[in-house]
Amino acid sequence: MAPITGKLVNKTKIVSAGDVFHELWSSTPHHVPNISPEKVQGCDLHEGDFGKAGSIISWRYVHDGKKKVAKQVIETIDEENKFITFKMLEGDLMELYKSFLISIHVDTKGEDNLVTWTLEYEKLHEDVEDPNSLMEFFIHLTKDIESHHLQ
Repeated sequence: MAPITGKLVNKTKIVSAGDVFHELWSSTPHHVPNISPEKVQGCDLHEGDFGKAGSIISWRYVHDGKKKVAKQVIETIDEENKFITFKMLEGDLMELYKSFLISIHVDTKGEDNLVTWTLEYEKLHEDVEDPNSLMEFFIHLTKDIESHHLQ
């Protein structure tokens, strides 16, 4: 049977500085719980250093009204192109997906800053839903971060 793979992409325009948004995710993700505590309760470093590819971090968050956990390796940090990739290692998502990759790209060309979230995944079986509500979570989190930076 062929793998059941999928990809979701969302582009969200932000008014706040795209460089600051990228820096938050690339170098200081442990600040996200302070910015959006109702969505993200914790970000802990397990191995390596914040801001370094190959480092392992874990998250405590609330998604769809339930407390969840995720352990990820920071696979890519491209400062020049403002691109970051997190590969899921353990956690609630791995009960539904064989693999799960989250990418964040910030485009700061021109007047508008654009945040692109990409979720790439392989489902464990065909009954698993696409992670649309998780994409909504990231869109709302983006707006929380933008509001925080505009204050």
